[in-house]
Amino acid sequence: MTDNKKIAVVRCAIVAEACPGIGCFKAFNEKAVAFSDYEENTEMTAFFTCGGCPGRRVFRLARSLKKYGVETVHLSSCMQMENYPECPHVDSIMQTLENAGIEVVEGTHH
Repeated sequence: MTDNKKIAVVRCAIVAEACPGIGCFKAFNEKAVAFSDYEENTEMTAFFTCGGCPGRRVFRLARSLKKYGVETVHLSSCMQMENYPECPHVDSIMQTLENAGIEVVEGTHH
């Protein structure tokens, strides 16, 4: 038996005030859209906000994510879509995660 792949989702702190994350979880649970390539035993281990501009929580949480075996972090759709507030720090958030040895996937449910 192989270990379960552990993933996480980071999302915009501003959008999180109005969005409960249902779209992200629905796509993950149905293995749809950005989660379509995952096997059934994939676990969403963490679902967190960036902490507000400039993504201040991401740097602090990257080590913890690795400690708990998270291999991949999805940037939520709200961080990248035109009909949401534009994230001016998405590139540095991606770089922070990649520098910590975490794979980054753009998107969740759109």
